[in-house]
Amino acid sequence: MAEDAPSPIEIRQMVVGAIETNCYAVICDGECMVIDPGASGKAIAERLSDVHVASIVATHGHGDHVSGVAALKAATAAPFSMAAPDVEMALHAGFGQFDGVPYDDDAPRPDVILSDGDEVHVGPAVFRVISCPGHTPGGITLVGEGLAFVGDTLFAGSAGRTDLEGGDADALARTLSRLKSELPPSTTILTGHGPSTTMAAELEGNPYLR
Repeated sequence: MAEDAPSPIEIRQMVVGAIETNCYAVICDGECMVIDPGASGKAIAERLSDVHVASIVATHGHGDHVSGVAALKAATAAPFSMAAPDVEMALHAGFGQFDGVPYDDDAPRPDVILSDGDEVHVGPAVFRVISCPGHTPGGITLVGEGLAFVGDTLFAGSAGRTDLEGGDADALARTLSRLKSELPPSTTILTGHGPSTTMAAELEGNPYLR
């Protein structure tokens, strides 16, 4: 007897906020995980009215990635998850500024604390949490289904800044080394800003992975 085919994954990308943060909706079997609602939480909820928003996850605690969480959570009642080291940063994100741009709102206190090796489920799809300190102490990457949601740890041709709150260049170098060893070249890299890429392309051309 043949096994059932895996459920397809749908990714909806929304660019939000003054510095164009990539917010992702990961949809499988009618359930949705929203990653990094950095602004316009109510508008994000409206764009996802056809699915059940089951969870909200932040890859790190900077305001441009969490300032839409409160409004999205209010609209959907979905639990909010992030890693412990960035919680205090996120709770005060509304008072922060990035290049002179104020953020929308503080994040609420998370309902779930994520740690290295945890799993996040969206319908039958499973994503593993990889701890990725460097850009911030509590940065994470979500890996599964051939995808990696890396937040601001890795970009097409570049890597995350370490001159912002919580940045650590040595920690970022160790994180990038780990991603280099653990992510297959075929992995699609979905970044916190700018275009998506593949691990193969970054291994070939990204100076931070050499």
